[in-house]
Amino acid sequence: MNTEAETGAENGIEQISEQETEESKVKKDWYVVHTYAGYEKRVKTNLERRVDSMDMKNKIFRILVPTEKEITSRGGQKRTVEKKVFPGYVLVEMVMDDDSWYVVRNTPGVTGFVGPGSKPVPLSEKEITHILRSVGVVERKPRIEFDINQVVRVVSVPFKNFEGK
Repeated sequence: MNTEAETGAENGIEQISEQETEESKVKKDWYVVHTYAGYEKRVKTNLERRVDSMDMKNKIFRILVPTEKEITSRGGQKRTVEKKVFPGYVLVEMVMDDDSWYVVRNTPGVTGFVGPGSKPVPLSEKEITHILRSVGVVERKPRIEFDINQVVRVVSVPFKNFEGK
């Protein structure tokens, strides 16, 4: 025979385990957020602050402004400049629900999510993997296609044009 307290405790345990399984079923995806031109870094900073202040760390995980380094030449001097890969856009890894949508959508500088109408569409796994690799977030594995004792020519300084095995 179970008393009411024991039954309640058992139900409480069952409810917690159901919540845990629901959380593990929730899938986080990458979404593209449209911003005002030139506001990408400011939106990232504002959104990170809102995530902290509104306690959304369990629903909004990473915020990324994809950049790549570009070498420019001005006045005969070479400079390395970070260039935005997708100007006007920020990538957000999040669990999409009403609360997380509200936090992101009402961040200053955000004009909306990318998708048809008002429904955000997540990036595919293939798309996000390609983007993260191209901006250096996910490391690429170097491909070495040399055979042992194959003669190679060095193409960069300091041993430029030297040959070796």
